[in-house]
Amino acid sequence: MRSALRTAIVGAVTAGTVLTCGTADATPPGPGVTGRVISRTTVGETDYILREVTIPPGQTTGWHYHDGPLYGYVRQGTLTHYHSDCAQDGLYRTGGTLYEPSGSGNVHLGANRGDKTVVLDVLYVLPHGSPFSEDAPNPGCSFQ
Repeated sequence: MRSALRTAIVGAVTAGTVLTCGTADATPPGPGVTGRVISRTTVGETDYILREVTIPPGQTTGWHYHDGPLYGYVRQGTLTHYHSDCAQDGLYRTGGTLYEPSGSGNVHLGANRGDKTVVLDVLYVLPHGSPFSEDAPNPGCSFQ
């Protein structure tokens, strides 16, 4: 099943356009957090973008949300996921998959609490022209 999801993610996005990665201003990602576009295609008014996201040990993505749903596959490491109520709402290990719903009501943060770099394959399904993520302020959590 995991291999089928990864195949579906990779297969859903076949164009080879490379985009640059934006950074959040409100709660920026930690040092060394990077994103690299693998593929991008647009169907109608929807962009399908496949990215490789890396999060070094001890770093986070910063607080943010997405304008469209996101589907991820953990290729390496363990991602700890937090919701805006400061509660951990997911722990995703190598081979695991995750889903992030869209909208400003779904502010979240991804963190690498382990000692191995987290590498994710992420499919963004966004309204055409939308950024990968929208910045959000820290909702009052004592960690970043």
